[in-house]
This record gives sequence, C-alpha cells and structure tokens, in this order.
Amino acid sequence: MPKRIVALLTCAAIAVGALSACNTISGAGKDIKSAGKAIEKAGDQNK
Repeated sequence: MPKRIVALLTCAAIAVGALSACNTISGAGKDIKSAGKAIEKAGDQNK
C-alpha cells in the first residue's frame, strides 16, 4: 500500500477515535484543535 494511503488511513482512524471519545461539541472542538496542532508540529519538524 502506498505510504500516502497508509498515512491518510492512520489520520482517519485517529480522528474517529478522538471524536468517539468526545461527549460534547465543545470537547470535539478541543480534540480537533489539539489534533491540528499536533499535525502542524509534525509538519514543521519534517521540513
């Protein structure tokens, strides 16, 4: 499987797991924000 597909599936699995753990819309927003920060940090490290 190409690396890009594996990466997308991994991100999707993490997103589903994070969102399923949320009990409120506010919690979902916080989880999405923290996931975005983690992705941004990983991108900065791989420049």
